[in-house]
Amino acid sequence: MRDKECIFCKIANGDIPSKELYEDDEFKVILDLGPATRGHALILPKNHYANLYELPDGEASKVMLLAKKMAGQMTKKLGCDGFNLVQNNGRAAGQTVFHFHLHLIPRYKDDGQTLGWKPLEPTQEELEEIKKIITE
Repeated sequence: MRDKECIFCKIANGDIPSKELYEDDEFKVILDLGPATRGHALILPKNHYANLYELPDGEASKVMLLAKKMAGQMTKKLGCDGFNLVQNNGRAAGQTVFHFHLHLIPRYKDDGQTLGWKPLEPTQEELEEIKKIITE
């Protein structure tokens, strides 16, 4: 299933050219046009899923296996010092293209990039309350 208006559907299915690193029947891995670091790539399913919530379990498993394979290859070939996998869901989380995609971001010592958050300081009671909300 494809969304004919979705730019990532068009890229994943070859309607728009890209700098392709890998392709199979279900996924395409391309270099990001606005990279955070040298070698920043995206894993795109060829089928359209707006976000992680819509991605079927089988495809989610395959995405992680492909991410592991690509991260290993990219680390070896690019000589990076670390690696981030980033996946955003919804505007509040920074998603700007509403087609599931996983960022593969090679990290280099002193690359100037940050990926983080300001840690909260919840009490044990607050943590217990959140645990109950999620698990009950």
